[in-house]
Formats: sequence, C-alpha cells, structure tokens
Amino acid sequence: MSDEASVPGPAGNGTGDSNSDTIPRVVFEHAFFAKLEDAFFQKAEQSGEPVLTIRFAKNHFSLPFKGILREFRIAEDGPDAQMLAQVTKALKYVKGLRIGDPLPKEILTREASWELSERHVKIAYQRVTVQLVNWMTGGQDVVTDPEELLQLADDPQIKKTVNTAFGEAAEKLGLGRDHKEEVVNHVETLAHELAYIEALRDRFRHVVRMEAKIQELRRLYGRERSVLEIADQVARLGERAVDDFNSAFLEVDAQTGEILSVLRNLDSQIAYIRDKRDEIYAKLMAWDDVLAEWDKVEIKMSPDKPELLRRAYQFLAPRFMAVKEWVLMSKLQSADGGSAVSQLASGDKKPKKPTNVMRW
Repeated sequence: MSDEASVPGPAGNGTGDSNSDTIPRVVFEHAFFAKLEDAFFQKAEQSGEPVLTIRFAKNHFSLPFKGILREFRIAEDGPDAQMLAQVTKALKYVKGLRIGDPLPKEILTREASWELSERHVKIAYQRVTVQLVNWMTGGQDVVTDPEELLQLADDPQIKKTVNTAFGEAAEKLGLGRDHKEEVVNHVETLAHELAYIEALRDRFRHVVRMEAKIQELRRLYGRERSVLEIADQVARLGERAVDDFNSAFLEVDAQTGEILSVLRNLDSQIAYIRDKRDEIYAKLMAWDDVLAEWDKVEIKMSPDKPELLRRAYQFLAPRFMAVKEWVLMSKLQSADGGSAVSQLASGDKKPKKPTNVMRW
C-alpha cells in the first residue's frame, strides 16, 4: 500500500516492538516443540481452526491443537496448553506465528500491534474537532472526505473556532473554561484510537475498487453466457461484502457521533472503538492476497479473466453467501467431489488441494 501503509500486509505479524524483551513470546516447555523445524501456527484454510504446520520430508502437515494436547499428554491447565490458547487468540490478528515470535498487543494490552501513519492521526483529529465545532455552533455540516479534513487543519479561522470549542466543551463537562487543556487531551486520545478506524477505512477502499472492477467485468462479458454466469454471482457477493464493511464503519461513526457524550465516557468508548477496530481488521486481513491481485487487474477481456472471477467466487462465497445457499452449495460440492463454483461456470481447473491435516 502507499496511502494505506499503516495496515500490515501478508508477511510478518505486525507486532511492532518485536525486539523488546518485555513482550511475551510463543514459548513451550514440552520437548516436542523444541525438536520442530520450519514450523508455524496458522488457521486451517478450509475449517479456520488453529493448527501447527510442520514439514516432513517434502510435505507439510497440519496438526490440530486438540490432537497435540491429547497425543503428547499435555495438561489442559499447564503452561503449554495456556500458550496454545494464547496462540489461538493471536491468530485473529496475525496470519501466522512461529515459536519465539512475540504475541500481538491486541491480546495483551488491547492496543493495536500495527503502526499508524501521521496522515490518519490528522484525519481522525480533524473529524473529532469538526464534531466539536458542530456541537458548539449547532451546525449540521458533516465533513467526510479525508482530503477536505486535512485542508481544514491548516485553516487559521478553523483553528480559532476549534480553540473556542475546547473552552465551551470544558465548561459543559463541568471542568471550567480554565481547564480546556483536559478536553484537548481527551480529544487527542480519542483521535488516536479513531485513527486506526481511518486507516482501515482507507484499506476498505481497495475492496470498493475491487467490487467496481468486478461490476465492469460483468458488463464487459455480458454476451458470454458461460462467464456472465459466474460474474453475476461474484458481483452479487461483492456488493454484500461492501455493504457489510460499510455497515461496520457507519456503526462506529454513529456510536462516536455525539462528541460530548463520547468525551464524558471516554474509557468505555475507547473499549468499543478497539473492539470494532479488531473486528474490522480481522476481516480485512483475510483480503490481503485477493486485493493485491485485483489492484493489478486491467479491465479488458482476456483468457485469464474467467479464472480470476472463479477465484474471487471461492474467496467470497463462504464469507458472504447466505447461510442456506452456502450449505446447499457445500453439499453439492461434497456430492460431486468438485468445486461448487464449477456448477456456476464452465472450466475444468480443479481447486488447489489443502494442506494435509493429521487427525489423531
């Protein structure tokens, strides 16, 4: 990413101060873990359950945590079982962990383990101060465009008005005008937390662009029935994805819209923002690879486009297809041994086989 560089990509766990000796790390006592080479923890692609992936000869095998605990007689209340429980929580925020890696801050302090850009902090601060000015003046102007918000930051008249609003808010909150610095501190704290939402909102714009490209391909292949069939399905799922993310961002905006109420209940509001931040981040993290692919897509007819749409369907269907539809398609997939997407479009390319999973 360029303007969205605050959200980590597919590689790395984004834990920031990974060199600090004070951050708890993934460590185990049982000898089994000490003997492993090229091993890492991740979520299984099909089931989503946490597994330990190890290499044996030239193959990779995934070991479910329950099997590890049972096979090596690891006590459920012992330190290794507790560490596996921590890793399970951690895999909501990182794509993979190796033994010795630091645990993400989200499960330790509730802070984010990924870095913010100054741009997102400024946008969030301006969004909060505009709300404060609207409260003071009774205005209804809602500024949502990030570039417009950044321009307001350099307006001397706006700065003067915001300074006055700090004093009014201090009076309303029972602090007294002479203590408006406390309001300034509260606003800066709130803006810092909301800056993560702004960073995620920027990342979400890639999802919007992907959905727009899908719609354009759908129109482009309007006369080719075999491709249009899958394009229609992908377009419908893409719309659901955009609506789902939009709803999450609108919920945050609505919850933090009453600025005086937010400042009065800052701790509980920060807890809410962090919950939503982690929820949206976890959802977006799964999109990294597919968005990287679609960012490079050119809207033109070519032999690779039908397969591109099929891969998009395979990604979107389990996440955004209605439950009854997905259950039906899953049963259909199990019955014919092939990919459910093959029922919607022509093509004989089989899906990749998942990593071998050992069941004990």
